[in-house]
Amino acid sequence: MHWIACGKKSRRGDFRRGDFRPFSWVFRNFVVSLRSPKKEDMSRICELTGKKVMVGNNVSHSNRKTKRRFFPNLQKKRFFVEEDGTWVTLRVSAAAIRTINKLGVKGAIAKAKEKGIYIEK
Repeated sequence: MHWIACGKKSRRGDFRRGDFRPFSWVFRNFVVSLRSPKKEDMSRICELTGKKVMVGNNVSHSNRKTKRRFFPNLQKKRFFVEEDGTWVTLRVSAAAIRTINKLGVKGAIAKAKEKGIYIEK
């Protein structure tokens, strides 16, 4: 068994020097990672309105266009539910915070469930 701590194969079929991948090994074209499994990343989606990342263009003065992303204004916020006397932590957009101020936490969650956006944890 021969372990190689390198990355890509060159045209000759051998592995290049200096192509070291930290915390991984290459064994006959299979990469074996030695890192622990990654934590589940949080997606950039509002839990109540469903707003998410949009894609658009940066437009320069000469009208050249390059891709960019528009992120929603998400905030991780704790809300007090008066009916239950409990706290609920939500990742919501600024628009959803205004909706919660208007309808209350229970009303906003009920509206999101009705639309099929909110998923109980």
